[in-house]
Amino acid sequence: MTVNTINDVEFGEELPAFVPDTSMDNVTRFAVAAGWNSPRFTDHEAAKKQGLPGALVPGIMNQGFLSAMIHRWAPAADVRLVDTVFRAPCVVDQTYHINGVVTDIDEDTGEVEVDLTVTNEAGETRVFGTAKVLIPTA
Repeated sequence: MTVNTINDVEFGEELPAFVPDTSMDNVTRFAVAAGWNSPRFTDHEAAKKQGLPGALVPGIMNQGFLSAMIHRWAPAADVRLVDTVFRAPCVVDQTYHINGVVTDIDEDTGEVEVDLTVTNEAGETRVFGTAKVLIPTA
């Protein structure tokens, strides 16, 4: 269900989950656009030589995926804050699931709090956090 106003939001509601594009092509485009054309993001073997498990999905790209999930659920939302903890790296070319659940609603101000997670195929939480979002009140 698409959220248009605060009246559409339900406590405990799960936002529509999605699987982001973490392919090498997509991550490389992002890294180049961000000015981070580093092998740690664009080359599995070079990243492994740096002691990493493979090329990494940049943290701000993960935050972008989380914000994109919020906007898919509530297109008119104003994402005010995305506060994340990176528990473990997200590796390029692996499958991740972006999830969120509404944990607080202020109907007077339109502020909604959403708990966020990025999990891998094994169900391990790689990134978690909270978003504060303003939803139109009318």
